[in-house]
Amino acid sequence: MMARLLLLAMAWGLPASAASLKSPDGRMEFGLEVRDFEGRKACPVYSVRWAGREIIAGSRLGMELEGGLLGEGLEKVRETPSSHDSKWKPVCGERSEIRDRYNSLVIEFKGRGGAARAFSIEARAYDEGVAWRYLLPKASADARVKILAEQTEFRFGGDHEAWAVYSAQGKYAKVNLGEIKKGCERPLVVRLSEDCYAALGEAALVDHARMKFAPLPGVAHALVSALDGPVEAAAPLATPWRFVMAAESPGRLLENNSLVLNLNESCAIEDTSWIRPGKVIREVTLTTAGGKACADFAAKRNLQYIEFDAGWYGHEYDDASDARAVNLDPKRSKGPLDLHEVIAHAKSKGIGVILYVNRRALERQLDEILPLYQRWGVAGVKYGFVNVGSQRWTSWLHEAIRKAAAHRLMVDVHDEYRTTGYERTYPNLMTVEGIGGDETTPEPEQTLTYQFARFISGPADNTVCYFDGRVSKMSSHAFQLAKPVCLYSPWQFLFWYDRPDAARDEPELEFWDRMPTTWDETRVLGGRVGEFSALARRSGKAWFIGCMNGPERRELSLRLDFLEAGKRFNATVYSDDPSLDTRTKIRIERRSVAGDTVLGVALPAGGGQAIHIAPAP
Repeated sequence: MMARLLLLAMAWGLPASAASLKSPDGRMEFGLEVRDFEGRKACPVYSVRWAGREIIAGSRLGMELEGGLLGEGLEKVRETPSSHDSKWKPVCGERSEIRDRYNSLVIEFKGRGGAARAFSIEARAYDEGVAWRYLLPKASADARVKILAEQTEFRFGGDHEAWAVYSAQGKYAKVNLGEIKKGCERPLVVRLSEDCYAALGEAALVDHARMKFAPLPGVAHALVSALDGPVEAAAPLATPWRFVMAAESPGRLLENNSLVLNLNESCAIEDTSWIRPGKVIREVTLTTAGGKACADFAAKRNLQYIEFDAGWYGHEYDDASDARAVNLDPKRSKGPLDLHEVIAHAKSKGIGVILYVNRRALERQLDEILPLYQRWGVAGVKYGFVNVGSQRWTSWLHEAIRKAAAHRLMVDVHDEYRTTGYERTYPNLMTVEGIGGDETTPEPEQTLTYQFARFISGPADNTVCYFDGRVSKMSSHAFQLAKPVCLYSPWQFLFWYDRPDAARDEPELEFWDRMPTTWDETRVLGGRVGEFSALARRSGKAWFIGCMNGPERRELSLRLDFLEAGKRFNATVYSDDPSLDTRTKIRIERRSVAGDTVLGVALPAGGGQAIHIAPAP
């Protein structure tokens, strides 16, 4: 292996003393050397290449610790190579099996003459991308480490286009790298050329301060990591992973998002049989009658959950509100609400109940309400308006997810939190928000940017609605039908604003009736960030295709060569047709298809199409 690494270094034009690492397929390359760099002596400098192209030019690695810099005046001590290849099955996922295959290298450094603290960089090269993290060993019996800042650079060879956003629920904008400001969210997708896209991000953020991106002072089209505050921990310490993915299209980046999961620890829950994905309707009347009506509607429409939102235990922003008892917020509902009666009624129909709790009550009462809700028979908790960013609140939130698992409660984390793959380790983390979903009435371009940028990091609760008036402001009903296929979430809130009495028996709702929320296989059939998307997902022998379109009318040709050869299938196509005299103006057509079929898909501006394909009887 060491001889192979030396040959790679020579082939890449690096000095023999440099470290070089290639992915199993040979296309991703991570190089690192210690050299003088822009006035600094003996710094670790890395670079990334994909398919022979430079993705990240020579960029410095380092951190500022209390007591001095980590990443200057260094001497490389040793390299320890290894490789890994295994497969694992997610409890909920976009694919039923994930391959975890990479080559790795741990590079150990010490300060020249003992001038700097010893540390290591662990790098992995996957076919999907490269990742690295800092490892700080224990220096003494009571050693603690305080990280004041991180100085991981990302230098590009040109002022490429990128899709930037500055809050998890903010509005994306297409900008050049030189226009990016401090606080840019991750993952960040960058277009280097028409056939070369990259994504920069963070994985396995559990008890560390969150990383965002900032411009690197004095350097054109370059970024540097920016932590949300200091980090203090006992050594030995492993930081979260930083990753760079690369592929020929944004769709392929999305297909490769299992990289984020692979950088997290394996499942820590021994018995996961109680973890159940599903579709949800939000109950906002906060009444017994409303809760029962939602449970009845859920059973009729093959949903699995109802969710009681803010107000059931009092004003969510009032510290006096007590999440241990039902005390309605009079501004939201006059009741009456017998929550236990609703839970029993829902359970009799096979429907679970999810309860919303704002962070104010969570922070005070978490250890009391979790066992209490378990006794009540609650299925899960939606954590609302959680604090995020700092090490303190990052650690608190992930501990709160672990505590929920101890009481067999699933979790949906709302507002600014974005997952970095922790759902692999604790799969009771069903979904998170971290997105400007339908609550914000996003235009199609935003939804089509979320799909190819935000969803690289993991699931998002988009709070879909179907009958609410904002649908016509956002897009079309066919676009809405396609959303839960295109935008992955094990818990899909399909009726966020819709009430059971408003959701009349529109025939196209059969698409959602049949649709699951987790998948055996996922394929992006085509798409461009902010412009259009065509995505196919398989569950068993059935396929579901979602197509969403931006502001320009478009015609697609979808090859169905992923269907089993030699078999016939029945396809049901749900498309926009403004000429229809119906409330939702959805045309339903049925036809026979096979693996050699090419489907023509006509998409109006802001429109969509949903397709269900099942084996012919």
